[in-house]
Amino acid sequence: MEDREILRLFWQRSESALAEVQKKYGRMLRKIAAKIAGSETAAEECLNDTLMILWQNIPPARPENIQAYSCKVIRNLAFKRLTYDLAQKRSINASVPLEELESAVADAGAEYDLQRQEVLLIIEDLLNGLSREARTVFLKRYYFMDTVPEISRDLGISEAKIKSILVRSRKKLAEKIKLKGEAL
Repeated sequence: MEDREILRLFWQRSESALAEVQKKYGRMLRKIAAKIAGSETAAEECLNDTLMILWQNIPPARPENIQAYSCKVIRNLAFKRLTYDLAQKRSINASVPLEELESAVADAGAEYDLQRQEVLLIIEDLLNGLSREARTVFLKRYYFMDTVPEISRDLGISEAKIKSILVRSRKKLAEKIKLKGEAL
């Protein structure tokens, strides 16, 4: 079923919209949440919460892309769950991909007071300037939280090349942040 048809079901307040989202995107959403939150139980809870949030927010929201909208919701929920679990010492899971990215941001912008929104715009600009392959690798690693071996397997690229692409992308990000900070 196409997203526009699913969206129509939401606007009609048909519960089948939730079933369609789960059928079409449930596996992917569960995978994202499991990678971030660190367990299948947490992933299932995040998926259920995501479906509830979709039900509560559509309408009035009218997302153009239900997949992207759902991914954003589940990522936020999974990060909240991870933060809670780490604070309660219930999990030893660490977000290694985000630590990699944070180090690039911190190294370049430590002396600058860049706001989160500015960093997001810089990342968007970076993504627009990357090749399709580099952009896909970057998003798989830092948005979908895939491991280097998973990215290698999915894209048919060697792990060494994946690591090289990520290092170059982080360097470009650091350069962009430094330039933005100096311009302020």
